[in-house]
Amino acid sequence: GYFHQRVAECRFSSKDLQGIEFIDSYVFNQAEYVRFNSTVGKYVGYTEHGVYNAEAWNSDAAGLAQERGELERFCKQHAPIYY
Repeated sequence: GYFHQRVAECRFSSKDLQGIEFIDSYVFNQAEYVRFNSTVGKYVGYTEHGVYNAEAWNSDAAGLAQERGELERFCKQHAPIYY
């Protein structure tokens, strides 16, 4: 069978809210093929299929803005719980 996984996580490097990073990874059969990184601010592809998806998803301004907003909506709102 095939295995597809999406992992969204917040990475905290300090208690300062400026040190938070939002990562949204897409994995197929244990190989990450595309990732959104809030520090980079766009999707980055790691395979041929991932590069194709990253280009398409980066061209969608509304979807990209929503993904960028996850840092504020999810990570920074939940930071006190993690600390």
